[in-house]
Amino acid sequence: MLDEPTGVELPPKGFSVDDPGYQAPAKDGSGVQVVVKSDSQRLQLLAPFAAWEGTDLKSLRLLIKAKGKCTTDHISMAGPWLKFRGHLDNISNNMLIGAVNFFNDKTDSVKNELTGEYGPVPATARAYKAKGVGSVVVGDENYGEGSSREHAAMEPRHLGVRAIVVRSFARIHETNLKKQGMLALTFANKEDYDKVQEDDSIDIIGLGSFAPGKPLTMVLNHKNGSKDEISLNHTYNEQQIGWFKAGGALNVIRSQFAK
Repeated sequence: MLDEPTGVELPPKGFSVDDPGYQAPAKDGSGVQVVVKSDSQRLQLLAPFAAWEGTDLKSLRLLIKAKGKCTTDHISMAGPWLKFRGHLDNISNNMLIGAVNFFNDKTDSVKNELTGEYGPVPATARAYKAKGVGSVVVGDENYGEGSSREHAAMEPRHLGVRAIVVRSFARIHETNLKKQGMLALTFANKEDYDKVQEDDSIDIIGLGSFAPGKPLTMVLNHKNGSKDEISLNHTYNEQQIGWFKAGGALNVIRSQFAK
């Protein structure tokens, strides 16, 4: 038989340490400033995303039509990229670099409609954003499955993507997109995914009467002059529509605390 174990079950002086790693917040934080070096590669202060302009979205460009599985790791890879979790602009350089482009079966290679040249997804998104052109990401089934990676929603928002239109969403990623003020929409007819062409100019119609249970319309203006009008479903409730209009849930919270 083994002897009954003996010993001290709990520290006799309690869980006391010289440096608990906790600093209590200031009683009055109105004068507190968070200072981050402008040349820091690891940290960046977040700027509020812009509120909805109050109009339908017109003349958007297709950033990528993702083919097949597109997880949060395809959208925002982990590994060495995680060192940039505190720097949204830097980590956005991994946006959708793992997604397969439907039109050429390549990863991180999409057509820039402003130049006609193929290049990396993040660089193409930045080129559109610099010209004031919004973009659209089209995806397949269960888009955004995997870990609940917030950056997979923040990066497209930061780089000027206005809408994610897919056959179906992974639930958590869909909610993350809503919190960032994005349009997370699904094809009412899943076969309409096939109608999206590489050179399309895209309009999202019906935002003026955006309401729970009421579909929106996507107009695909094809290069040959023809067009397709596609019905898009969504699962937004009134609160989430408020997030979209304000430019994100954080903007709503900020405005509430400012009152």
